[in-house]
Amino acid sequence: MNTGSERGSHESATDGTGAGADGAAAEDAQHVSKAPAFIKANRSLHLSWQVGVFVVGLAVIGAGIAMLVLPGPGWVAIFAGLAIWATEFAWAHLVLRWTKRKVSEAAQKALDPKVRRRNIILTSAGLVIAGALVGFYLWKYGFTLPWNLKDQ
Repeated sequence: MNTGSERGSHESATDGTGAGADGAAAEDAQHVSKAPAFIKANRSLHLSWQVGVFVVGLAVIGAGIAMLVLPGPGWVAIFAGLAIWATEFAWAHLVLRWTKRKVSEAAQKALDPKVRRRNIILTSAGLVIAGALVGFYLWKYGFTLPWNLKDQ
């Protein structure tokens, strides 16, 4: 079992991210349930705990998926649901760690001056096109909403 003092020394040996090759293997091998000790002592209670964690994580991920098309922080909720699952399931912990690594790589790539310049140019071009479309609509139909248009 991984105690607080062991975890502290492990993190300092692998720069706190678990990025070292030995640290990643040790972290995978030592993934244990975050359930309280009295729950882990009883197998049926622990199974019930895991089912509860799975259901709560699934609900949060489901809400996140819904928020991708509805107002709300969809991706944040999806990652939060994955983090809930990662407290009990090693596979979710691996997926979450892979996702964190990919997001960090994307953030570093976005800071590259060439990529930033390209993104600024594409955003500017998109805004010009959207402005032209809005201007054309206003010139043609005025401030009339699209669903109130009659055959013109």
